[in-house]
Amino acid sequence: MLYFTKWKIVFVLAVCAAGLLFALPNAFPQRILDTLPDWLPRDKVVLGLDLQGGSHLLLEVDVDTAVRERLETLVDDARSGLRGERIGYRNLGVRGDALRVEIIEEEEEEEEESEEGGENGESVESAEDEEQVVEVVEAVEEEEIDMVAAALDVLGELSEPIAATVFTPVPVEELEITANGNVVEARLSEQARLQRTTSAVSQSIEIIRRRIDELGTREPTIQRQGERRILVQAPGLDDPERLKELLGQTAKLSFHLVDSSMTPERAEEGRPPTGSELLYSDTEPKIPYLIRKRIMVSGENLVDAQPAFEQISNRPVVNFRFDNTGARRFGKATQENVGQPFAIVLDGEVISAPVIREPILGGSGQISGNFTVESANDLSILLRAGALPAPLEIIEERTVGPGLGADSIRAGAIACVIGLAAVLMFMFFAYGRFGMFADVALLVNLILLLGALSLLGATLTLPGIAGIVLTIGMAVDANVLIFERIDEETSTNKSPLNAVDAGYRRALGTILDANITTLIAALVLFQVGSGPVRGFAVTLAIGIITSVFTAFILTRMLMVLWLRGVRPKTLRIRRVRLGAQIEEGA
Repeated sequence: MLYFTKWKIVFVLAVCAAGLLFALPNAFPQRILDTLPDWLPRDKVVLGLDLQGGSHLLLEVDVDTAVRERLETLVDDARSGLRGERIGYRNLGVRGDALRVEIIEEEEEEEEESEEGGENGESVESAEDEEQVVEVVEAVEEEEIDMVAAALDVLGELSEPIAATVFTPVPVEELEITANGNVVEARLSEQARLQRTTSAVSQSIEIIRRRIDELGTREPTIQRQGERRILVQAPGLDDPERLKELLGQTAKLSFHLVDSSMTPERAEEGRPPTGSELLYSDTEPKIPYLIRKRIMVSGENLVDAQPAFEQISNRPVVNFRFDNTGARRFGKATQENVGQPFAIVLDGEVISAPVIREPILGGSGQISGNFTVESANDLSILLRAGALPAPLEIIEERTVGPGLGADSIRAGAIACVIGLAAVLMFMFFAYGRFGMFADVALLVNLILLLGALSLLGATLTLPGIAGIVLTIGMAVDANVLIFERIDEETSTNKSPLNAVDAGYRRALGTILDANITTLIAALVLFQVGSGPVRGFAVTLAIGIITSVFTAFILTRMLMVLWLRGVRPKTLRIRRVRLGAQIEEGA
């Protein structure tokens, strides 16, 4: 216990020097740190929302929209499957939370009725489609095959099995398909809705993190709350409205050809042609555009988007670049439609509708519109981060001012100083020279704690400051145990070296037991807690580790070096006796 080789001494000193090096950036302003060489540490302890202010948002994922979009993707597959099996149908579309289709058992004399669909329904509008929809093979009629049963089989093939889990060991089907007369409906099963909810929330968290990171906010708190809610805390963000705008947009980008077969005004008065829809611009007043539903290229194929300025007009624009697949599709579409306009659609609104002057084969392009510098930058951020799987609704919003954080920091600093001074004086008056060894270890402990927080990029919250204050009080516990044990050994007339060796050896088990149980509690708090509770757990856990290092290793090294240099014949540990002693036999 008392043998320290040179390499052990060098190791202890190196750890202390590294802690000081990583803690030093917190003593300098950022402008000075920016001038330091790259190889020097610059990271500072990140202050949490309650210390430096910022924005607090509670968002809810609109899972119903995600479920509806999944059902809408099945419409085309259902149409192809029904036509492939020569099953007559009409009114195919999504209504409410179900995909609904009406099966035609026999050929009807007036096939125009098959074009009439309900709200949000899909209808057949061309003569060719009518023939495909209502045509029933003679062999099918002769064998009197049940068309509804055949339709159930077709829709059943569209259902994807849900992977087995601990709670559902057997895979279940994605769709629940029912028939009521000649009307067939397909709904997502409960397990499928749960899986889609979990997936939508997880994807939303990742995309929110990308968007906030693009703003330059350090250490945001983004975590799931409940089944479909997400908590977002952005410390130091001085523009909460901009954060809400960034998180409130789904940012689904797509490129469509403009349908020139009918004017938008006629489409507004009547009905758009088959395969087209009427959308409006994002400007005021709203300008109608008749665009084809088929997507040329989607935003999923974007790999980069950057704000820039147009060379001629010097207006803000957004330059984008596709991946190989997107570049090939975009190049082919523009090559086949030279001279035709195409629309750039963002979240259901047309932000630009330029004319294709020549094939765009390079895989890159430019989005122009009524952008400001900030809006062009925000659009670039949205496109780079990706589209949300479902819209987000702001449930709760709070803005924390930096004044409250300044008061908290001041109060926390005062508490730390008072606690540190009280512990230092107590250890000195109670244990004298050995108390000074413990005081040195305590100061080094705080430096190591601050350096570790800076190195890990941990967020310091108000409960985290409480953890530091608690660490100050707990850090000397191990020294108190060791010193009391050494004092007991000296009372048995052991030599100073033997007493110190026995004191450290016999106190080690008690020190480890006490600190390991506290460390387990800190880990549990970190695992099940959130936000400030995690901040407290982090500082407490790091403080426990650094306390054991400084109390058992650094203090022992200082004591060994003193014993080797002075070689005292007697050892007096305690200077002050606190409390009455109870003697045996009294």
